[in-house]
Amino acid sequence: MKLLRFLQEREFERVGGNETLKVDVRVVAATNVDLEDRVRRGQFREDLFYRLNVIRVDLPPLRDRRTDVPLLAGFFLRRYAQENGKRILGFSEEAMQRLMAWSWPGNVRELEHAVERAVVLCRGERIEVEQLPGPMIVGSARSKEGEGRPVIPGSSIAELERYAILETLRAVGGSTSKAAKLLGVSARKIQYKLHEYGRAGEGETGA
Repeated sequence: MKLLRFLQEREFERVGGNETLKVDVRVVAATNVDLEDRVRRGQFREDLFYRLNVIRVDLPPLRDRRTDVPLLAGFFLRRYAQENGKRILGFSEEAMQRLMAWSWPGNVRELEHAVERAVVLCRGERIEVEQLPGPMIVGSARSKEGEGRPVIPGSSIAELERYAILETLRAVGGSTSKAAKLLGVSARKIQYKLHEYGRAGEGETGA
């Protein structure tokens, strides 16, 4: 009720105080769920929804606005390059093509994490393909080679492990911690395997 009063009247009292203060502010709220549906199901307060829903902006998922990928990737690159004390000028043409082609099930947050990872791994002045998350590397190579699910019997344990890791990563939007939890292994092992797959993919391309 205090939040509703603040949104409606712009008034509040400090914790432990009894003086009513009035402020002139603009509230910006964001969500990735359908609040109207939540209201219908009784999972979100209707009065709060209508106090927030004054000027509404619906933002499509990243997969539906691929032209934003270079701009966002560049923004995250500058941020994390500065945080890590690195001089990185941008992305190689092939790396940017992979970013543009990815479906981004984890939306902008997945892109941010992908760029942060690439910056940490980068040793030159440009982000290369092998520094992108494993599913972007191996998934693209697999489609080119026409490979699908591993054949059983006929696949090695290593091939089955690789398939399980990459498919789990794809399902959780690229989060190594979530994938590790589902697979019952450490996040460090997932990261090590992604490095291994990236090097293997690079060797196959060169051959």
